[in-house]
Amino acid sequence: MPSPSPRSGPARLAAMDGLRLVAAMMVAAYHFVGTPTQHFWGKTELRNLAPFLHEISRYGWLGVEFFFAISGFVICMSCWGRTPGQFTVSRIARLFPAYWCAILLAVALVVVSRMGRGPAATRIDSRTVLGNLTMAPGPLGLELVDGVGWTLWVEARFYLLMAVLLVFGLSYRRVVIFCGAWLLAGVIALELHSPLLAEFVLPRYTGLFVAGIVLYLMHRFGQSLLLWLLLGFAWCYELTVLELRVADHAAVPPGESRPSWAVCAAVLTLCLGLLALTGVGPLTRLRRRWLVTAGALTYPFYLVHQSIGIPLAKGLIRVFPRLGPLPSMAVSVVCMLGLSLLIHTTVERRLGRLLRHRLTLDMQFQAPAAKPTPARTR
Repeated sequence: MPSPSPRSGPARLAAMDGLRLVAAMMVAAYHFVGTPTQHFWGKTELRNLAPFLHEISRYGWLGVEFFFAISGFVICMSCWGRTPGQFTVSRIARLFPAYWCAILLAVALVVVSRMGRGPAATRIDSRTVLGNLTMAPGPLGLELVDGVGWTLWVEARFYLLMAVLLVFGLSYRRVVIFCGAWLLAGVIALELHSPLLAEFVLPRYTGLFVAGIVLYLMHRFGQSLLLWLLLGFAWCYELTVLELRVADHAAVPPGESRPSWAVCAAVLTLCLGLLALTGVGPLTRLRRRWLVTAGALTYPFYLVHQSIGIPLAKGLIRVFPRLGPLPSMAVSVVCMLGLSLLIHTTVERRLGRLLRHRLTLDMQFQAPAAKPTPARTR
């Protein structure tokens, strides 16, 4: 299999930043409007207040799937030409500052709620807080302080697979073989029903990550029949296992229908189509500065919209009853975007830059100079 030469292209795909914000807004719409409404809003039935908006938002959880496909593209692009150590440093500096900030803000909100007249807050002890700061509370058997945190653990295992591939060096041929082998491993993990193998292979999301990686190979090296076949296999695989994710969302309140697999498949296909247009289609040439800003806000917004945004919306309803659920949600979303900008400028940039600098020095694995041993006297 000959390796094609890389093509020259834009250093940054602005449309990709826009897609990331779209995915985050899909997830936020699901949490605010699309979930079984009594879970968040008590007796307020949004499905009766805004039935069309509620029906559309019920499928917003597919934004998580969209995120994973985008991640396959972006992470493959960002790690190309880097060493495993450089890739590890970049991921730590990128993910942890905003995540730590979001966790501490959520804990502070619980503490303030206990002190004030807010609703009964979830009990959060020191062990839970410390476990959540590791970004792996689920495997540690702890409750999530930030409900969206489970997706970060999925991402972390994807990063581990990419780091292992980086040990051997990235090339067109090796990445193509890796994608094919990963799809095969996903099928085997499903066939064996092995929880241990599934922890590493991520069979529910394999097709999404592989699709993103293949689209990046098309973006970098050009399109070929082999890559389109691999993308087609990834798409078929993911639509097949999508039923498992649909079953996760099958619990619905009385009077509401179960999510449709056909609708989920259509939405996911549309998302992958948008990703393809961004990677190898006309959206590649899109240049809008505001899209880059939108991409910068996506990660902190994703972290705070549920743990802080929903309590804020519920608080606004209690303080201003005439405001109503939908306006309170809109105000909350705007506030979360503002908070995301604050987190990005004051935490992500500063702490991320510091972590990247110090970890780059430390990852050289050089022991500090030994202190001189004082002369022994008799």
